[in-house]
Amino acid sequence: MRPTLLERLRSESGSALLLVAVTVFALLWANSPFSRLYHELWETHMEVTVGSWGLNLSLHHWVNDGLMVIFFFVVGLEVRQEFAVGSLRDRRRALVPLVAGVLGVGVPALIYLSIAGGEAPAGWGAVVGTDTAFLLGALVLVGPAMSNQLRIFLLTLTVVDDFLAVSIIGVFYTEQVRIWPLVIAVFALVALFLLGRTRQWRSSPYVALVIVLWLATLESGIHPSIAGMVAGLMVPAFATHRGVVDSVAHLFRDFRQSPEADAARTASRGLARSISVNERLHAALRGPSSLVIVPLFALANAGVDLRGDTLGQAATSTVTWGVVAGLVIGKLAGISLGTWLAMRMGLGKLPDGVGPGSIMGGAALSGIGFTVSLLVIGLAFTDQQHSNAATVGVLLAMVLAWLLGWIIFWVARVRFGETSADLPVTLTPAVNEDYDHIFGSPDAEATVVEYFDYECPFCSRTTGIGQDLYQHFGDRVRFVARHVPIADRHPNAERAAVVAEAAARQGQFWDMHKQLFDHQDHLDESVYRRLAQEIGLDMDQFESDLADPELPKWVAKHARSAHESGVRGTPTFFLNGSRHLGAHDARTIIAELEAQMNTQSEQPLRRRS
Repeated sequence: MRPTLLERLRSESGSALLLVAVTVFALLWANSPFSRLYHELWETHMEVTVGSWGLNLSLHHWVNDGLMVIFFFVVGLEVRQEFAVGSLRDRRRALVPLVAGVLGVGVPALIYLSIAGGEAPAGWGAVVGTDTAFLLGALVLVGPAMSNQLRIFLLTLTVVDDFLAVSIIGVFYTEQVRIWPLVIAVFALVALFLLGRTRQWRSSPYVALVIVLWLATLESGIHPSIAGMVAGLMVPAFATHRGVVDSVAHLFRDFRQSPEADAARTASRGLARSISVNERLHAALRGPSSLVIVPLFALANAGVDLRGDTLGQAATSTVTWGVVAGLVIGKLAGISLGTWLAMRMGLGKLPDGVGPGSIMGGAALSGIGFTVSLLVIGLAFTDQQHSNAATVGVLLAMVLAWLLGWIIFWVARVRFGETSADLPVTLTPAVNEDYDHIFGSPDAEATVVEYFDYECPFCSRTTGIGQDLYQHFGDRVRFVARHVPIADRHPNAERAAVVAEAAARQGQFWDMHKQLFDHQDHLDESVYRRLAQEIGLDMDQFESDLADPELPKWVAKHARSAHESGVRGTPTFFLNGSRHLGAHDARTIIAELEAQMNTQSEQPLRRRS
């Protein structure tokens, strides 16, 4: 099925192309016979009044000081998620992009000041930020075909970048502060913090406090972008636990048995409580932010009138070239240097599958500033000539950074063989009867390999994915189980894998496999022996096999195969030898297997025709 237009726009490449289209449209409109209408539109005022209090802003300010707060709120939510359950949770893994992000902010600012500091020093903040939407979209279009690991690295880097950029806006581009609104803003932040500590699951109290915080920050004179970012950081994020998911399943069973309004409301609340309010708000706002708010911001801010001598003045202005050099050269140099320094200092290493050429290509694409750059320009310059010159510099830098990134990725691919910036996707080694535990017919049309550990809360045996696949396909599919104990999170998984291998020596791997998953919350030595007795193992042989040092080596061999195959968590599935990407629910895997089977069945017909 071909994706719809909306689905294409929601993709990273689609959102980037949408921004390009809106930016070009804004430029054409501002330089057309209807340019007066463009400027009059954004200067139109809209007022909201409640009693004696009122807020009267131009449409331009409603976008920049209102809607963009939602954009930065989404950024703050992402940062909190990364710290709680994402790449920033592992501090060592985050140190390399952290150092790269800091230098990716500092070096561009120094380059700008060295070029344009004498003419317009206030514009240095225009070169510190990276437009995440443009960056990820450009990566899809000009980067390696497989680049998920590079994408994670760049996302971590932009988290640092965005946080520093918004802090700079709040600290350095605030002219006058009013105390009482600021006090109210502080109280709103404290209330957000306390609300998070109470584990409040409803989103409406958070939204209400964010609105109060926005209004108070706006009245205080501080740019409200920092309020959006800090508010997002206050909204709690956590990983979903299997016990909560199981309780929700019971609620839906109640609704299925008694489809009444009260049961539906209870099930709906249970479903909402199983997912963190951070993740739910992020899912609700991410689409409107990328498809509506940021394009509106581009439409309101990218319309520079280039007629007359505007381009000539921009071409001779140090502001223009300070912005271009800061974004294009500064981002490339700062991020590349920061990555190299962090590695030399032993703070970390490059992500698996990512080479130095790909890092430099991503650093070059980080020179696409756009959103934060245009926002700072509107705050930094009251002089229209400097504002136009800086905006021209941002637009020129966007084109040059895109082109430079494409060149670097091309050189990395052709000269250094960096055809991918991702983990391997091919099963290594291939399925082998002497190596693997196989369930199903050797003549099956498809093979599903699962890497798992026995304390994995969402592996197929725990969630029923395996049963669903077997019920749907029957003998058309065979199943293979491989160990990958996640020792830092699941302390009993490695020992349980050894127990399963000991049972395998008596031909009862799958019986023990089932029992270990059924008792995964209570694994210990007494449980292992009780389960061995229940499935009828020879206990003397079982004890002897448990003491055999070859079994831990065998489990370690499985773990090495997982690493070589690109497995970094459980469960990970391989469908006919290729790592499955995306959601791993039974419905999705069934659809993928059906598509592969249909393709295989069509190939002989094509050859005969």
